Amino acid sequence: MPSYTVTVSTGSQWFAGTDDYIYITLVGTEGCSERTLLDKALYNDFERGAVDSYDVRVGENLGEVLLVKIEKKKYWVQDDWYCSYITVKTPSGDYLEFPCFHWLVDDKEVVLRDGRAHLPQDDKTSLVKLHRQKELEKRRKTFRWKEWQPGFPMSIDADRHKDLPRDIQFDSEKGVDFVLNYSKAIENLFVNQFMHMFQSSWSDFADFERIFVRIKNTISEYVMQHWKEDFMFGYQFLNGCNPIMFQKCIKLPDKFPVTHEMVSVSLERELTLEQELEAGNIYIVDYEVLEGISPNCTDPCTLQYLAAPICLLYKNTQNKILPIAIQGKTSRSSCPLMVSTTGCWLRSGSAQCLVLPCTGSSLLFTLCIREQLICECGIFDKANATGGGGHVQMIQKAMKSLTFRSLCFPDIIKSRGVDNKEELPTYFYRDDGYRVWEATKSFVSDVVHIYYTSDETVQEDGEIQAFIKDVCSFGMQDLDQCEFPKFLKSREELIEYLTVIVFTASAQHAAVNFGQYDWYSWIPNAPSTMRRPPPNQKGLANVNLIIESLPDRGRSSWHLGAVWALSQYQEGELYLGMYPDEHFIEKPVKAAMQTFRKQLAEISSSIKKRNDGKKLPYYNMSPEQIPNSVAV
Repeated sequence: MPSYTVTVSTGSQWFAGTDDYIYITLVGTEGCSERTLLDKALYNDFERGAVDSYDVRVGENLGEVLLVKIEKKKYWVQDDWYCSYITVKTPSGDYLEFPCFHWLVDDKEVVLRDGRAHLPQDDKTSLVKLHRQKELEKRRKTFRWKEWQPGFPMSIDADRHKDLPRDIQFDSEKGVDFVLNYSKAIENLFVNQFMHMFQSSWSDFADFERIFVRIKNTISEYVMQHWKEDFMFGYQFLNGCNPIMFQKCIKLPDKFPVTHEMVSVSLERELTLEQELEAGNIYIVDYEVLEGISPNCTDPCTLQYLAAPICLLYKNTQNKILPIAIQGKTSRSSCPLMVSTTGCWLRSGSAQCLVLPCTGSSLLFTLCIREQLICECGIFDKANATGGGGHVQMIQKAMKSLTFRSLCFPDIIKSRGVDNKEELPTYFYRDDGYRVWEATKSFVSDVVHIYYTSDETVQEDGEIQAFIKDVCSFGMQDLDQCEFPKFLKSREELIEYLTVIVFTASAQHAAVNFGQYDWYSWIPNAPSTMRRPPPNQKGLANVNLIIESLPDRGRSSWHLGAVWALSQYQEGELYLGMYPDEHFIEKPVKAAMQTFRKQLAEISSSIKKRNDGKKLPYYNMSPEQIPNSVAV
C-alpha cells in the first residue's frame, strides 16, 4: 500500500501543545485518504515545540496532493492546539509544505493548501476553487466591521481582546505584558506612595525628581537637565515623541497675529519677520485639533484645562529650531505670548495629541488601548487632560482631515514643507523614515512583481479589489475627504497601498510610541494635564503658578507608570523583517525577504554610527527597534 509521511509541527508559544485527538485527511487529484488518527503508542504527541512524524497509508496513489484537512476532537477537556505547519512526503519522494499557523479551538478543523501562493484567477480545479470560496465565506463571518464611536474608522467587531478569534489574539505572554509592565513600573519607579495623592501639588521642579528614576547617559536624564532650554523645546518637534506636527510657515494664519516687533529680538539675520518667512526660516506647530475639546472632568475636586496652542519657531544661523512666540489661550483671541509663559501648556497639548498617531497606527492594538488606557476609569481618565471623553472628541475631529495621502510618508513630509535635508539637517525622524519607507517599498515591490506579472493581473484579482473597496466603504465609511482608493489599476498602486499598511503598523507606530518614557518621564516637559488655564498676558506666569498648574502627585504617578509600560518592548519581540512563520515557501519570496533584512541591517548600522557620541541619539526609526507589527 502507498504510504505518505506526514510531519506535524506544534508551535512553541505558551499552551501551544494539546492532549486532544488529532486527525488528518489528505485530499489529492485522484482521491482522498481515510481520516487517520495521528497517534504513537507510549508517546506524548503534539507537545509544545514538538515536530512529530506519522505514516498515512492509502489504498492507491492520491495523485497531486492539493489539500490537507486537520481535525481536533476533545480527549478529556477542551485543549486548544497551535499547529505551525505540516509537510507531506509522497511515495515518490516529493516534499510538499502546508503552512498552517492556526489555533484549533474546541472541536475544530482546518483545511490547508500548500504554501505556493496563487492568485484567484489562477486556480484551475473545482476542488481548490471551492476551498477558496469557503475560506472567504468563513473569514467574512469571522472578521466583521463595527463602529466603536461615531466618526471613528470602523474596526473589528469585538469589544474586548478576548472576544477576538484566537488566531489574531496576542500571544498569552504579550497579552499580559502591558499589565505586568505597568505593575512593574509602579514598583520599580517607587511611585506607590503617590498613586492616590490627588490634589497634592509638588513643592517645586526639583520635587518631581522624587518620582524620576535617574538612568545615567539616557535621553530621559538629558531632558530632565535641559528641558527649560529653547534648543530642547524646539528639538522635540523634530525628533521627540510627536514629530509629525511640525511644518514650514509661509504665511502667518490670521488667528496668530505675530508682528516683527514682538519677535525681532529673537531673529539673527537682520531680516524682518516677513523676510524670514520668505526665506523659509519660520516654522509653525498648530494644535487646533484641541480647540473646543472638553477637558477631563471625571474628578470634581480637580479642574483640568486644555489649551489649543500655536507655536512659531525660528531656524537660527546654527540651524537650531527655537521657539519665538506661543499663543496659548483657548479662545485664540489674545495676542501671541512669549514662550517663557506658556511652554508647559504647549508641551501638554503635544502630549495629548500623541494619541492620534498612536491609535492611528495601532490597528489591532487599539483594542488593548481601549481596554486599558482610554476605557471608562482607565489611565486616561485618571491622568490625562483629554480623559473622560475628550480623547474621543479629538479623534473624531482629526478624522475629518485624515486622507490616504496623509499616510504616505514621503507625501506628508513634503506637504508640511520639511522635505529639504539642507534646510533641516537634524530632522532624523524624516531621514530615517525615508530610508525605512524606501526599503519597505522595495521589498513590497519585489514580492508584488513575483505574483503579479502585469497591471492587468492586479485589475483581475477580485479578492484584492474587494479588500480595497471594503477598507474604503466600511473601514473609512466612505468619508468624502478620505480619498482612499476603491479600485487599484496597477502594480504600482498596489505596491504603494501595501507599503502604507506595513509602514504604518511598524515604523510609524514605533516612531511615536517607544520614545514616550524618554521624553515624557520628566513631568514638567510633557504634563499629562494642566490644573490652571494658560495666562493671557505676558508676565503673569511665575514658578508658583506653573507648579500649581502641573499634574498633582497622583496624576503624575499614573502618567509615569503608563509611559514606562508603553515604552517597553515585549519579550521575544519580532522586529521589522523578521518572519518566522513561513507562509510563503517560494524561493524568490525568501530571497526578497533576505534582501529586505540586509537593507534594514544597513540602515540600522548607519543610524548607530550617526548616534555615536551624541547626547541626544535618535533611534526610534532604527529597524532593529521597530516591531514587525503592532497587530501580532
